[in-house]
Amino acid sequence: MLTDAPKDNMGEGAHFSPTDLVGTALGTCMLTIMGIVAQRDDIDLSGTTARVVKEMSASPPRRIASLTVEIRVPRQLTEEQQQKLRNAALTCPVHKSLHPDVAVPVEFVFG
Repeated sequence: MLTDAPKDNMGEGAHFSPTDLVGTALGTCMLTIMGIVAQRDDIDLSGTTARVVKEMSASPPRRIASLTVEIRVPRQLTEEQQQKLRNAALTCPVHKSLHPDVAVPVEFVFG
């Protein structure tokens, strides 16, 4: 796997930055844990996507300030199923491992 620093931090921006990979890890972890719950409870998650937008801090030290997550499930699900999937996503290990100073707003879009 190739990584690179962004252009604004002495890199070429030719590859994903290590902090981009943190956002990727968060989105894929949330979907993975949702998938485990969906398989257990027979919920169809086909076509589900996660979008993560990373924002870096404006002042030193350079760090991830926020990871905004949007999870889209293109199905009509019951309120109980939706809640199970929300709980699953929000308890994924990557989400639980992030420092409390990192803002992680999560929006779920069902249907």
